Amino acid sequence: MKINKSDIETVAVKPAQYPEPDRFEIAFAGRSNVGKSSLLNLLTGRKSLARVSGSPGKTRTINFYLINDDFRIVDLPGYGYAKVSRSESEKWGQMMESYLENRENLLKVVQLVDIRHKPSAQDVQMYEYLKYYGLSGIVVATKADKVSRNEIQKSMKLIRTTLDMDKSDIIIPVSALKRTGHDILLDEIEKLLDSAREKSEDK
Repeated sequence: MKINKSDIETVAVKPAQYPEPDRFEIAFAGRSNVGKSSLLNLLTGRKSLARVSGSPGKTRTINFYLINDDFRIVDLPGYGYAKVSRSESEKWGQMMESYLENRENLLKVVQLVDIRHKPSAQDVQMYEYLKYYGLSGIVVATKADKVSRNEIQKSMKLIRTTLDMDKSDIIIPVSALKRTGHDILLDEIEKLLDSAREKSEDK
């Protein structure tokens, strides 16, 4: 798949503000500062579609991007940023839960983890949550340019074990800096969309 067109469609904090559930959606979740905005810009080939911030925890809304006039990429608020107050953090949590639990056209959530570190307790909690709702299965290990090729394999093994991933789940190492790995992710997204379309046609 190649993304030729991408536009921000809606910025939401509550379900009433979501766009109509008339297109399939792939959401992206990860800790603050994991490189989510950089990844989304790499996937879409746009330098500033998603704003890359120097201060983590800036994404406080659910951002819906219309891709190729065909499906949506949904950017969820980053989690796990220590400087955010507990009440603010709880608000974001409720916002995400409401979307993840009730959005009927959501196909999958791509979870991002930093390849340099063992997944945090919050990363594990998020993956368990996604698994419970049938939304897990794809993990992107960001900042792959920061480790050697040997370390990539070790890190992927550690991520798989720590998150207790199923054998069929996939980890994709990606470097926004070196522009690598995103093509594999786009292929996986295309497979998800094709499969969902087939199922909806069979109904």
